Amino acid sequence: MEIGITSFVDTKPDVHTGEVISHAQRLREVVEEIILADQVGLDVFGVGEHHREDYAASSPAVVLAAAATQTKRIRLTSAVTVLSSADPVRVFQDFATLDGLSNGRAEIMAGRGSFIESFPLFGYDLKDYEELFEEHLELLLKIRASEKVTWEGGHRPAINDKGVYPRPVQNPLPVWVGSGGNQESAIRAGLLGLPLMLAIIGGNPLHFEPLVQLYKKAAAHAGHDESQLKVGAHSIGFIAEDTELAADTFFPSTQYGMNKLGKERGWSHYSRASFDAARSFDGALYVGDPETVAQKIIHLRKHVGVTRFMMYVPLSTMPHHQVMRAIELLGTEVAPRVREEIAKWEAETEHGA
Repeated sequence: MEIGITSFVDTKPDVHTGEVISHAQRLREVVEEIILADQVGLDVFGVGEHHREDYAASSPAVVLAAAATQTKRIRLTSAVTVLSSADPVRVFQDFATLDGLSNGRAEIMAGRGSFIESFPLFGYDLKDYEELFEEHLELLLKIRASEKVTWEGGHRPAINDKGVYPRPVQNPLPVWVGSGGNQESAIRAGLLGLPLMLAIIGGNPLHFEPLVQLYKKAAAHAGHDESQLKVGAHSIGFIAEDTELAADTFFPSTQYGMNKLGKERGWSHYSRASFDAARSFDGALYVGDPETVAQKIIHLRKHVGVTRFMMYVPLSTMPHHQVMRAIELLGTEVAPRVREEIAKWEAETEHGA
């Protein structure tokens, strides 16, 4: 069971002071967070790609590269790369470069993204949203499979027997498919035999179990070994020494972020009652003391089948020291509990079978 962190490198106003830190400062902070995550034994750190004023990371590979030579073991992934509006050749080159700098720890998490700013920015038509993702994923996987590439599609100039360099340390370079719970995404990932990352940010996480089964069924239909499949969960969370302290600390910035996004998307007001319901045992917020958060992750592993859990922290902007402490607790207190319990459960399950 892998445990890690996701960051979107937010630069929203501090809810207590109104201060907006610079993109430069927040970028330096997230590199410190990656280094700490490595030091406390976490398995993976993901950086999301956004092209908005309130997020600092438009190029995850560059941010991750800044931490690559200062870390030793942690895997470094995008979360996600907005593949629909990106050039697959350049994406592969960027992450192959990261793979070299990290000596084989890079991953690409390919997704369509939940924001649309990148489409007009890079000259793409939003009506081609689905078609662009399918075409770009096809090319990315073709580049991954072969040093020399011949390919033709409908939205990018053709490639005729051209080499794509550098080549990564890992062969193949891991490519995950990120999904918000769309059945078509799960089926696509399964048919391709690619790892699936689910954004579980609302409702009861156990409702994603049928989607995981659909993914595995598609993979089996395509002839892939089900035992080799990986499924991840990306969920919002925060850890402190005490559960109520964690909730009281995390709520203000979470409410701000949810309501800011909610105004854009027509969501209802996000209240403390909404927050408290979501951090209950059956909710999608992983907020609490180490034991509370560990038990929720264990429950998710046993009943949904995820093999990787990534905590998205912070949502909006929080003081850097609070984020660092949450990362420290995830690595030193939560992860060991989860790994021990899951290892025991898997051994018992295998013995029983």
